[in-house]
Amino acid sequence: MRESNKRLDLPLTTGSAGCGCCPPQDLPGPDAAPAAEAEYRLEGLTCGHCAASVEKAVSALDGVDDAAVELIPGGLSRLRISGSADEAAVREAINSAGYSAHTS
Repeated sequence: MRESNKRLDLPLTTGSAGCGCCPPQDLPGPDAAPAAEAEYRLEGLTCGHCAASVEKAVSALDGVDDAAVELIPGGLSRLRISGSADEAAVREAINSAGYSAHTS
């Protein structure tokens, strides 16, 4: 019979417990509100550089936790944003990057 590996017998910890290799993480409490999500349809994006330009412009706004573009060349691409950013500010950032947005 094999001797048990003591390392595997130990309970696993997560980064939130502050193990030796992971810094402690600030996790939201049970009463924390989930981040708001918004989706926009974008016209005029034709390549990865276009998508990156929009993501960079929108990510720079206060209240944006995450911004990701699903590129659809020749069609309406999809921008998903999480956070509490103002819709008018998001539209302005998209316009300043050179593109048009439609709320979906």
